[in-house]
Amino acid sequence: MKTKNENPAQYEWELFPFGDGTRILDIRYDPVFKAVFTKDTPKSKGALSDLISALIGRTVAVEAIAANEPPIDDLRQRHLRFDVACKTEKGEPVNVEMSFNPRASEPVRLEYHAAKLFTGQDIHGKDKGYDDLKETYQITILAKNKFFPDENLTHNFLYYDPDTRVSLGGKTRIITVELVKTKLIADKPVNEMTNAEAWAVFFQYLTNEGKKAKIIEIINHEEGIAMAVETLGTFTQNELEYIRQTALIMGELDWNTGIKDARKEGRNEAGLEYAQKMKTMGFLVEQIQAVTGLSTETIAQL
Repeated sequence: MKTKNENPAQYEWELFPFGDGTRILDIRYDPVFKAVFTKDTPKSKGALSDLISALIGRTVAVEAIAANEPPIDDLRQRHLRFDVACKTEKGEPVNVEMSFNPRASEPVRLEYHAAKLFTGQDIHGKDKGYDDLKETYQITILAKNKFFPDENLTHNFLYYDPDTRVSLGGKTRIITVELVKTKLIADKPVNEMTNAEAWAVFFQYLTNEGKKAKIIEIINHEEGIAMAVETLGTFTQNELEYIRQTALIMGELDWNTGIKDARKEGRNEAGLEYAQKMKTMGFLVEQIQAVTGLSTETIAQL
């Protein structure tokens, strides 16, 4: 689990104490999540297969992961994607993503990406038709905010008639996990948790000092989660720097979106929120000021 880093202090913003001298990344950060589940290793692929299986309710094996991001030296040249695009052994398209700072428009965004995922399948050719379309899964883990009024940790959305409750029986599924709802299950005995619950508690409390014993118990109990943790500890210095740079760019994108939302809603808390987040991550005052436009005095008071 130890991170390969010749100068650990350089990454204090992103490394958290875990165990005897071990320092780990917060897997809820979008670029960290993607890095863990897209490494070209059996452990990474095994962890991804286990996570998907836990959320769709049946065992699957990930066969292929699509590269959908710019190279390290070209981060700003196109929109960053933090979803993990993959296919199961049956050829079923699956998108898995961690949304650290989801917006109010998140449900509509999920519909959009689920539609693209489904229609992106190739059914051209004389020997192919609609029956050849595979089931598709858009899976999103929402790290902050509560989107649905009930206390269900996960939701599984399908097309249905709202008047008769008759399902269309289609092949498009949107699955959400709201991590803020783990408060109700975090204290359950690990052997009584479902796999989905164990993954959610792991994501939410991995870097929480007060839940360290529970997280260690979950890691020892769930093989897929153990593989994810092992992958967390294999990042090279270049990969850590890549994560840092993408986090900075993501902060800028979040800031721009936050300002847009703030103007719509007639408020100005967005800048303070993102400045606080960047300060917690260890960014320099000059970097925070460049992204948010706040004064150095305001940043210093956060």
